Amino acid sequence: MPQNKTYPQFGLDTFGDVPKDESGTLVSHAEAIRTVIDEAVLADTLGIDSIGVGEHHREDYAISSPETVLAGIATKTNQITLASAVTVLSSDDPVRVYERFATLDALSNGRAQVILGRGSFTESFPLFGYDLKDYETLFEEKVALFSELVKEKPITWQGDKTQSLDGADVYPKTESGSLDVAIGVGGSPESVIRTAKYGFKLVLAIIGGAPARFAPYVDLYKQAVKELGTTEYPVGMHSPGLIADSDEEAIKLAWPAFKKMWDRVGRTRGWPPYTREQFDYEVAHGSLYVGSAETVAKKIAAAMKAVGAERFDMVYGGGEVSIAARRKTIELYGSKVIPMVKELLKSNET
Repeated sequence: MPQNKTYPQFGLDTFGDVPKDESGTLVSHAEAIRTVIDEAVLADTLGIDSIGVGEHHREDYAISSPETVLAGIATKTNQITLASAVTVLSSDDPVRVYERFATLDALSNGRAQVILGRGSFTESFPLFGYDLKDYETLFEEKVALFSELVKEKPITWQGDKTQSLDGADVYPKTESGSLDVAIGVGGSPESVIRTAKYGFKLVLAIIGGAPARFAPYVDLYKQAVKELGTTEYPVGMHSPGLIADSDEEAIKLAWPAFKKMWDRVGRTRGWPPYTREQFDYEVAHGSLYVGSAETVAKKIAAAMKAVGAERFDMVYGGGEVSIAARRKTIELYGSKVIPMVKELLKSNET
């Protein structure tokens, strides 16, 4: 069934973090992938709008091929939108990305969404034979090519960082006539303008600091759309979180997992060790949505209002969070948090 176009919308995102089982042991990559599929089925039964699956090529993340996992989810779900979060277009072939997501769209009866990004991790570049010095130019050219491919007409294209095409047609065609496409942006004004230029949706990746600092990007997107004459879409945002029966329990579960995750990434990026003070600040004032259902709902509603977003995706299960804690987060998010956020947003309108 085609995706629901009404707003506000609420989704879940996962990078396929390898979780712990009941005994506290990390599961295999294979089990981690099957766990994500089970979680997506749960999200679908709860009426959550979307599930986003990220692409990484690291030991701590199990998913390197989002569309393959999403195809598995497609055969077991009925309503939920199936998105990538994100597809690293810079180190991929735009033609193949189109073909894979058009296939996913067919399998899911029109529920596919590709969210394109440059990627915050760079392991895919050497893995697939790309030079990091071309980081910016690769993405710009490939987005331009992709914007032509989604028109689903024969294309003639002269490539520099991509292949050249002469009247090429690409299959399969989607039943709607075009894929649902967004660009994930982490804080670059140029990326916001690029998104508006190609008429794609905008999703802001807000993983730290006060959410309100991203409001100017929403204003910039709307201004750029108006000046460029493209279509304006509701803006989305995504941020990490964990929900439990109480604030204390959620913090107890999240702190060690987030600490270990951030320190692991930080060792490759030159970051200092992640402190409890940083964690507590992000929970209280920043972009970690950790707490009880009521606490998280209030924070999401305030953030969406401050940013000007009409879609919120929670990145659940970050780090070595247990499978049980991940399922609890999804259950509370779908059954309690989303209804409360909708009510809070509605009350703010009156």
